[in-house]
Amino acid sequence: MAIAPSPLAQLGTLGFDEFITQSGGDNRYELIDGEVFDLEPTGLHEQVAGLINTKACVRIDATGLPWIVLQRPLIRPVNMDMTAFRPDVAIIDETALADEPLWLEQSILTNGHSIKFVAEVVSRNWQNDYARKFEDYATLGIPKYWIADYAALGGIHYIGQPKQPTLSICSLEDNVYRVQRLQGDEPIVSLTFPNLNFTAAQVLRLK
Repeated sequence: MAIAPSPLAQLGTLGFDEFITQSGGDNRYELIDGEVFDLEPTGLHEQVAGLINTKACVRIDATGLPWIVLQRPLIRPVNMDMTAFRPDVAIIDETALADEPLWLEQSILTNGHSIKFVAEVVSRNWQNDYARKFEDYATLGIPKYWIADYAALGGIHYIGQPKQPTLSICSLEDNVYRVQRLQGDEPIVSLTFPNLNFTAAQVLRLK
């Protein structure tokens, strides 16, 4: 959900350790190929992310799964020294955290099997959500990836024409995401949360 280079970019290209030091642990920043981005979410952006967070918490509590919901955790793919993503929402398997080498001291996730779900609320730099993160989250093995494009910012290749608010449900199959594009009152069907009873419009705060 990166929007624009932050003032930290004046320092030039940063590695992961430098990024952690310079950002001071502030969760408004993420690192992509050595470039620091300030997430700068708008109010509606935060509303959409907050709603996804709330609904996820309720369904996890109802099912009794050993999962927790985090907002903007730092995900550092182990094979990418100059990249660290901050999804708007992530569902984490608590039983897998013992295998996370950086979790206890820095609350950083590196193993894809710890992460059951991520959601990105699309901002102006929509290419990262639809392309870059789409590929990298699949490589990490994250089973579900939601792209919540409440402002219809994505290209027509991703949300169709005429452009309208779209929720893209990406499900991992054979290491590749299969995408279901939902708009308006189309219902969300979830095998993990079978009684979700929610529509794309509700997630995107259109109703």
